[in-house]
This record gives sequence, structure tokens and C-alpha cells, in this order.
Amino acid sequence: MSSNYTRNHLYIGGEWILPSTDNKIEIICASTEERLGFVPEAGKLDIDKAVDAARSALNSAEWRDLSVQERSALLVEFSNCIAKRGADIANAVSLQNGMPVNLSSSFEAGFPVGLLQYYAAKIAEESEPDIRMSNFGKESRVEKIPVGVVAAIVPWNFPVTLAMSKIAPALAAGCTLVVKPSPGTVLDSYLLAEAAEEAGIPKGVINWVPADREVASYLVNHPGVNKVAFTGSTEVGRKVAADCGRLLRPVSLELGGKSAAILLDDVDLDKYLESMSAVSLLNNGQTCFSCTRILIPKPVYEKSVRTIAEYMKTLKVGDPLNEATMIGPLASAEHRNRVEKYIEIGKTEGKVVVGGERPKNHKRGWYVEPTLFSEVNSKSNICQEEIFGPVLVAIPYSGDDEAVQIANDSKYGLGGSVWSSSTSRAESVASRIETGTIGINGYVPAIGSPFGGVKNSGIGTELGPEALAAYQRYKTTYYIG
Repeated sequence: MSSNYTRNHLYIGGEWILPSTDNKIEIICASTEERLGFVPEAGKLDIDKAVDAARSALNSAEWRDLSVQERSALLVEFSNCIAKRGADIANAVSLQNGMPVNLSSSFEAGFPVGLLQYYAAKIAEESEPDIRMSNFGKESRVEKIPVGVVAAIVPWNFPVTLAMSKIAPALAAGCTLVVKPSPGTVLDSYLLAEAAEEAGIPKGVINWVPADREVASYLVNHPGVNKVAFTGSTEVGRKVAADCGRLLRPVSLELGGKSAAILLDDVDLDKYLESMSAVSLLNNGQTCFSCTRILIPKPVYEKSVRTIAEYMKTLKVGDPLNEATMIGPLASAEHRNRVEKYIEIGKTEGKVVVGGERPKNHKRGWYVEPTLFSEVNSKSNICQEEIFGPVLVAIPYSGDDEAVQIANDSKYGLGGSVWSSSTSRAESVASRIETGTIGINGYVPAIGSPFGGVKNSGIGTELGPEALAAYQRYKTTYYIG
């Protein structure tokens, strides 16, 4: 791999500027462990510049005075400029975090385009301010106005989709942004910045500042920020929430998960297997909503476990840039070590049915075999903790009530799925699961519907018109005489 992906500038205020520090973020290929290049690591002075630029843009006529139609057209143009870079975006993500390219092409290259187009259409439909009758005086006018400058903190697992889940509704609402990508995936942010520049997004409306946690915390607490939108671990999310609570600053948190796939006793197991990679092993298991707990009726437990294990053996593990690959490497050596620690814990808590090791035919790259545990207690560590890798647990249950109890016995509540030959029966079980989202005989987030969790899985939602509302606030004008 000979390409050099080194970048020397940050995109702040609509300009490519030199960073305030000499610190660098090293870019490593997940499949070869080869160094691909470096990008600047933003410092606190760069955050100051980015927030100042976002605030200036918020109050500039060039952005503030755009009509809804003009803003909508700008979002469409932004989507077109991203679409042109689709292949480069997909490759950049796959190189950095190991996402199979067939997935990065649809999720990281395609989904963000759809998000921008959705919100462009949504705001084009917006009506004039709401005029309401008043008990005192003549009337009241209720307007929706942008919440202000948004700090968007983005993780490494779906860096473009999760960035655009914040950027698209924020732009649609008329906000400006400072986006802090994860050091684990930074190349894609440069491609987005180039697309924004080409689309004619006014200077300072979007700024990208890749940085570590210390600088991210500085951004969260910056006095020029009006709202924080964070996606990441529950541990870090608690700190972000505490900071925003102290500052009385609006915050949305999309955090971890440990979702359950409930296979009812009338399930067609082949139907689950057809979707298993997407539902339970998406992005090498590096997906917050993945159904990594598989709940199986006791009478068919052993047979189902064997069948699932045989299917997992067929999953092609390999180069994420190969279209045939279904399981790529994990995002970093550090993350693989974390996943392997959980696998070792799991070996003391249950039985490894398949996997549990590093693939023998991949001497380089941060690979872990797709792993299935059986004979586990639902309260064990591997059944309760978010592992964030290709590690599944098969949990037996007796009757629908126990399945619901086990599914709800989790500190998380983000995703889930129920599988049955009867849609009405699946719906009945699904209605009892304590989660923000759930699928019937599958699981795929929809752009037009809210996505978010309960319990330790977060606060607020992304996607749908609900996400647009999260970047707006109300202003009421009373007409008295």
C-alpha cells in the first residue's frame, strides 16, 4: 500500500489552516498494521478558532439570512458533492477501522447522502411561524430558531454516518458546527470538509478539529458552544452529560448497547441466519445496536446453537477492501486487546462453540475470529458488558415471559429484535422490551424514524424529524396591544 494519506492542515473558518501544535495523529491500516500517514491533532487554540468561526458564521448574513429554500438547496448540493466522493470515503473508512467495504459503501458513502437529502426535503416543507390566539392581548407568534453553535463529537466505528446524523439536521435547523472526529478515523473528515467547501457551505458553518479526549472535553465545556451532540461509550457519555448539566447546556447522547435477538419458538431459523451478519455482527461487531445476545427456546437450544455456529464458520474473514469479506479486522490493536480480554473472561463463564482466537491465516492486522459462546448465565460478564467485537452469546430461555425478562435484564436499551413466523406475536413481545428501537424479523435504522436509547444507552434521539427538533429552540413573541 503505497499511497500517502498525510494531511498538514485543519479545516476551520472555511480555510485550510496550519494547526497550533506540532502534535500528529498516526493513521494505521487496520488490516496490515502499516502506517498510512499523519494528520494534525488539534489543540485548544484550534478549538477556540473553530468555535469563534462557527459563532461568527451563525450571526453572518451569508448563513443567517438564507431562506429555507436556499438552505435546502445547499444541503442537496452538499449531498451531491459527498456522493462524488463515495468510493474514496468508503475506502478511507475501511482502511482505518476495518469495516468491510460492501458495508462502508452503503453506510458511510450512501447513508449520509440520504440524510442530507431527507433534511433538505423536510425543511422545504416547513410552514411559517405558528400564530396562536392569546388569553391576554391579541396573539402569540411561536418560531423555531437554531439552537446555535453545536459541538459534534463523533466515534470511530461509523464516522461518516454518525457525523452526518448530527451535521445534516443541525444545518437544516440553521445551526453551525464544530465537529470533533475520533483520532481512529480522521481521513474521512477531510473528504467531508472538501465536499462542504465545493458545495459552497458558507465559511465557518462547519469546522473539523480531530483531537484526543482532553481537547474534546475542552470543546464540550467551551463557553461559545450552545449544544453538544455526542456518540461514544457510556463511560465518556456520563462525563459529557455531567459537564453539560453543570453548564445547563442541551446535550444528546447516543451511547452503548447490549441488544438481544429473541428467537421465538415458531421462528424460521434460516430467516434469522439470512440477516444475522447485519443484525448481530455488523461492522465486525463494532456497532452499538448489534443484537449480540441471542435468546433461544430451551427445546431447540442445542440444535440452534450448532446451526448458528456452522453458519458463523462460513463467514469470510479477510481484507476489508475485498467485496467478499464479511468480517474485517478490528479498529486498533488496543481495541482488539479489549475484545480478547472479554473472550478470555468468557472462557471461564461459558463454552466456546466457534472462534475465540485470532485467525491463523492472518498474521498481520487486528483480526478476531467470529466467536459464539453457549452454556452461559444471562448475568455473566459476557452477557452484560458491551464487548464491541464479533462476539455473541447464546442464552436459553423457557417461554416468552422469561425471554422478555432476560432481554430487559441489562443496563442498556438501544436496539433489539424479535423473530417469529407470526408478526402479531413478535409485536406483542417487542412491545414489552425496554429499548429505544427494536426490529421485527430484522433490524435496520430508518432515516425518517427516531433512533436513540433508554437506560445507559443515552439521552435524546437522532434521525427523523425528532432530530431536527433537537437542533431548534422555540421563541415566543407576545402581541399585547
